[in-house]
Amino acid sequence: MTSLLFDLSFYLAAPFWLLMIAAPRWGWTRKIIASPLIVLPVLVVWLLLAAPVFPDLVSLVLRPTLDGLVEFVRDDRALAALWAQIIAWDLFLGRWVYLDSRERDAHPLLMAPLLVLTVLLSPIGLPLYLASRRWLGGRSA
Repeated sequence: MTSLLFDLSFYLAAPFWLLMIAAPRWGWTRKIIASPLIVLPVLVVWLLLAAPVFPDLVSLVLRPTLDGLVEFVRDDRALAALWAQIIAWDLFLGRWVYLDSRERDAHPLLMAPLLVLTVLLSPIGLPLYLASRRWLGGRSA
């Protein structure tokens, strides 16, 4: 079941990424991505994975240590929950990048690689997008 939920966390986010990257100017894309609720399906998966390990999770976040995190993620459910949390965060962040880039009328050929980089490695994609905002046309958001 854990493996299925792990996979599901990605599959629930993928259609939104596909819309932002492959159909950024389609009217329905903006309407769909405008809602912050698009992350809820992934967060439901997170909840299903985190519920059984929630006491350990609370203990970890109240007194975080590297050793405690290593011990926590030895449990497949905990690691899959962490993955679902990353997927949800990346989607929420990508949503902001997409909406901000549309406000600035950024060209889709510039945004597609930045969004791909954001979904794969958001700590690189976000700073690159923020740096590119200086050269983007359109209104500033």
